[in-house]
Amino acid sequence: MDTDLALVLGLALAVLSIPSIVSAFADSRPPRVSIVTVVIAAGLVIYAFLAHSDGYSLRDIPNAIVNVIARYKFW
Repeated sequence: MDTDLALVLGLALAVLSIPSIVSAFADSRPPRVSIVTVVIAAGLVIYAFLAHSDGYSLRDIPNAIVNVIARYKFW
């Protein structure tokens, strides 16, 4: 898997799991699936940071997102 794609997928999963966590706490339910999703997202982000040859900095993240969107045109 490409490191840019892993980074973008991990960040997207992390952002999308936030409403699920809030909803689970609001309904007094344990956020089991949300926590699993966060663990998967963290694994993808850590893999991307470790497998990328130069590493990522905060300045590289927007470029990685744009490159993935440009590479995989969804429309």
